[in-house]
Amino acid sequence: MLVLGIESSCDETAVAVVEVGKKGLSVRSSLVASQVAFHRPFGGIVPEIASRKHVEVIYALCQEALREARVELSAIDLLAVTNGPGLVGSLVVGVSFAKALAYGLNKSLSPVDHVKAHSLAIFLEKPIEFPFISLVVSGGHTALFLVKSPTEHYLLGQTRDDAAGEAFDKVAKLLDLGYPGGPLISRLAETGEASKIDLPRPMLDSPDLDFSFSGLKTAVLNLVRSGRAFMVHDLCAAFETAVCEVLMEKSRRALKQLGLKRLVVSGGVAANRRLRESFAKLAETEGLEVYFPPPVYCTDNAAMVAIAGYYEFMAGNTADLKLDVYARSQFPRYPG
Repeated sequence: MLVLGIESSCDETAVAVVEVGKKGLSVRSSLVASQVAFHRPFGGIVPEIASRKHVEVIYALCQEALREARVELSAIDLLAVTNGPGLVGSLVVGVSFAKALAYGLNKSLSPVDHVKAHSLAIFLEKPIEFPFISLVVSGGHTALFLVKSPTEHYLLGQTRDDAAGEAFDKVAKLLDLGYPGGPLISRLAETGEASKIDLPRPMLDSPDLDFSFSGLKTAVLNLVRSGRAFMVHDLCAAFETAVCEVLMEKSRRALKQLGLKRLVVSGGVAANRRLRESFAKLAETEGLEVYFPPPVYCTDNAAMVAIAGYYEFMAGNTADLKLDVYARSQFPRYPG
């Protein structure tokens, strides 16, 4: 089966062709058109600009993805598209394009939840057994899930305010580093000493599995406004370390509470080197299985949408031309 995946939930347009067969799956092409240059002058994503840029590039990007995959559009068996969560205007562009293709080709259309797709991105590299705990950590999402099957995600905990990636961007803005902030902070943190600056670990003492990063951001703001001398690279290291420790500890608790050993960490922040090293140490010391998708599949991409769409199709979840978009996911809470 050849699946054409389409992703336009935020500020990156992505199209991919994934082949699923008896011997597993292969990514025939996976292209992403970034909008960073257009949003950088504003220090963040401007929804109207994002929507317009999706309209401008999605058709040409689809053509290029098909060429790279050496596949004719008529050979596509299934369309998979992100219909939420995300920026409504951006989502409408991708969904409208996918519906038009599905109608014209008379092919099935699978709606895909963007957060679920991140959890399943690991299958683009290797198959793992269910159930597992999924930590999705990105610019718009920070949440823990119990994943019982490709289509069954149960919410264990989520951020009550800023997502981790959002906190990275806001701290970078406070330090006048530029946009996007995550890679800039990580680069400076490599030469910094986290121990030189004491920052809080929000909600680390809370018994639940929720997160909060606004207090950590405020602690950085207070330090900047205090007039105290500090080295920027030390502050970046301290901030990054604090975020990593909170993510790691909450994930460890989730595994312990549910008696599981498998953890998948995905989303844009999962490409962070310090986070990967921290979880590698946790896996070694506690005998856990911790999986990260390759960095190219951590950030928003359409290959993960294609594989998630394939699983939705196999479960009988398809959509018609009435398919709508949604800004926020509504996952069922784990009843345990």
